Amino acid sequence: MKKLVVLLFVLVLFSCKNEIKKQIDFTTLFEKSKGTETPEYHDVISFYKDLSESYSGVSLFSFEQTDSGQPLHLVVYSQEEIYNIDEIKNASKNRILINNGIHPGESDGIDASMLLIRDIVQNDSLKEKYKNSIICVIPVYNVGGSLNRNSHTRANQNGPVVYGFRGNARNFDLNRDFIKQDTKNAAAFATIFHTVNPDVFIDNHVSNGADYQYAITHLFTQHNKLGGKLGSFLETEMRPSLEKSLQNKNIDITPYVNVWGTTPEAGFSQFFDSPRYSTGYTTLFNTLGLMVETHMLKTYKIRVEQTYELLFSALDFTEENSSKIKELRKNAVEEVLEKKTYPIAYKIDKENPTELQFKGYEGRYIDSKVTSGKRLFYDTSQPFIKPVKYYNNFVATKSVEIPKAYILQQGWHKIVERLKNNQIEFTRFRNDTIITVEVNHIDEFKTRKMAYEGHYLHYNTSIKKSTQNIQFRKGDVYIDTNQTGIRYLLETLEAVATDSFFNWNFFDTILQQKEGYSSYVFEDVAEKLLAENSVIKLAFEEKLKNDKEFAKNERLQLNFIYKNSPHYEKAHLRLPIFKIF
Repeated sequence: MKKLVVLLFVLVLFSCKNEIKKQIDFTTLFEKSKGTETPEYHDVISFYKDLSESYSGVSLFSFEQTDSGQPLHLVVYSQEEIYNIDEIKNASKNRILINNGIHPGESDGIDASMLLIRDIVQNDSLKEKYKNSIICVIPVYNVGGSLNRNSHTRANQNGPVVYGFRGNARNFDLNRDFIKQDTKNAAAFATIFHTVNPDVFIDNHVSNGADYQYAITHLFTQHNKLGGKLGSFLETEMRPSLEKSLQNKNIDITPYVNVWGTTPEAGFSQFFDSPRYSTGYTTLFNTLGLMVETHMLKTYKIRVEQTYELLFSALDFTEENSSKIKELRKNAVEEVLEKKTYPIAYKIDKENPTELQFKGYEGRYIDSKVTSGKRLFYDTSQPFIKPVKYYNNFVATKSVEIPKAYILQQGWHKIVERLKNNQIEFTRFRNDTIITVEVNHIDEFKTRKMAYEGHYLHYNTSIKKSTQNIQFRKGDVYIDTNQTGIRYLLETLEAVATDSFFNWNFFDTILQQKEGYSSYVFEDVAEKLLAENSVIKLAFEEKLKNDKEFAKNERLQLNFIYKNSPHYEKAHLRLPIFKIF
């Protein structure tokens, strides 16, 4: 009798919980406001929390802390509910990762994703359609910026009424932080990214720049940089398929219009997403990347609705091409290694543009009513369709030979921390040992004069190579390049790469000499060196003969002898990264 009473109590409780679930209204603020408003951060998280408690296919996870002190959340939809986050990584299903609110004023993806997940779990046909997919959503990536709400900082944007701020809690632009990972947000993102290991990554934004007829544009990761069969697949199959899918929904889409202060008719190039950007970073791990850029002057309602449709089109493409995508990703590392060299710098291929039938507005310069000069004016009463050159092909200008392994001297803790964050495999030497390696010294570089995301970024870096026997210590880091993160290693450890750790100032201490000399003391040492070392003497005399400025400058002369002597410190300008071939 007691068992029956308990059973009846459980059934009543279960029935009551179901009744409570049915009473939850999942109509979003976007819908209630007729497409003019976006919810606050805590309301977004509450929406997904309620959704996860009401529908078995939705799970809500939290990862580490962001700079705001709040965790980074991940929403996961799967027809078979995910209870443990590790289930995602080991799943054979399609894996899609959608990132929202990296710039919280660009909130279109936040609202579109809420509608997307809700509509899937409430529609049996959609659940069946995406039964082979795991759809992962970061509801709001820039939590600190989302909490900093206002109605004014997006001066060029048409809605929503109130929104977040571009900078995060420490005023970092998070879409410049993926490779350097200065923020807790970026470290938490790396954990999510490598846990999900997405086949397709989508980052939702709102554009700035020119005016035109389109409400939505796409910014696929640059296909030449992605490279190989995966890059070809992205450009010749994924991009056209997505464009066609949206056209079938009566949505016009074009590549991101990469012009600033001019009109698009003269042509424009594809945006080159180096690894500091989201899709540039995800590309390093052979994920197909897509940045969505809606147009800031179109209404918020239209922008969100078209983002919503694009997300469904991307899900459909991933479902239809599941096997091919996984096969291409599986073979990508081997394909990189087979080429022996890796392109590290690119330029636009001006000889091979693509022609777009571009839907724009006539633009002209008219007298400003504010300043004493001219202003650019787009006349929306004069729409046009014109052929426009789109420079979406890039050619490599510099390549590096792929080493068998890198060795990183111990002590560079920030580098090791980032290697771990990105699941780079490495070992440490168990004993002191001498190895013949390629040594790289910084030869030339330039440095930005203005601060950029907390750094004074180096660029136009070049190196000098030499082969030396180096004594490595127990605990130094050995990194084999034959691993999934090979491209990450090449883009960060090769100093000449655009977003290398050197260029982001991680090794700036090697740029300063720690020891020196007093001229009056070293004069006697230099005299003895020239008398006893014919190699230094010959090099010194040759430079005196062939370099007029050098011949006039006794300070340069003494410094030349010093730098070619055993007294000059080996660590100056020498990267603590060595290569084994």
